[in-house]
Amino acid sequence: MIFFPAIDLKDGQCVRLYQGDMEQVTVFGDDPGEQAKVFADAGAEWLHVVDLNGAVSGRPVNEDAVIAILDAIDIPVQLGGGIRDGETVDFWLGRGIKRVILGTAAVREPDRVKQACRRHPGRVAVGIDARAGLVALEGWTETSEITALDIARRFEDCGAAAIIHTDISRDGAMEGPNIEATMELAGAVSIPVIASGGVSSLADLEALKKAGAGILEGVISGRALYDGRIDVRQAVKLLAEAEPC
Repeated sequence: MIFFPAIDLKDGQCVRLYQGDMEQVTVFGDDPGEQAKVFADAGAEWLHVVDLNGAVSGRPVNEDAVIAILDAIDIPVQLGGGIRDGETVDFWLGRGIKRVILGTAAVREPDRVKQACRRHPGRVAVGIDARAGLVALEGWTETSEITALDIARRFEDCGAAAIIHTDISRDGAMEGPNIEATMELAGAVSIPVIASGGVSSLADLEALKKAGAGILEGVISGRALYDGRIDVRQAVKLLAEAEPC
């Protein structure tokens, strides 16, 4: 299982939101490239990056910060936020992003997302951000009437690399992940699932590892890393170790 340290970008800075609220922002640094290097030097094998401004505006906004991250590290990066069309997908994959994440587009234009998955097999992930089980859109500023499971099932057999499932009510709240909802989703589809939202301790990682053995591809954590509640090196080791027989 892979541990994904997260860097959320707002106005060029590394930040974390509380439950997806763009007005409840904590700034953790103004050098995204250096922060990415810290995570890579600590043993991270992947990095999860979100352009928060882009998620709201529907187009890339923090391009300079993302490029600074790519220039600073050699590990693969998955990027979400403001990626809504094939041109933007091609741009970021061409710039060195290993995997792009499509969220709002997966609801608004599922056929376009399927085309992107087929054109770039293994390099397009579907981001499903849910509040009370219903999918949120436009940088979490809108809530649809579609369930997370309904969205996930749309993308079976089209080459999607992964589903990144975030429980918005847990994100940035340091209250632990929604293991039940994540495992329900992971058990219902064949696409690998990555858990996100509320992961705030090594105990949370241990619980996800136990529940998701053989099912979850990985776990994303952000705020807990900046607060010092989770050490990246320990987290990578914990998730990489095989469960005892």
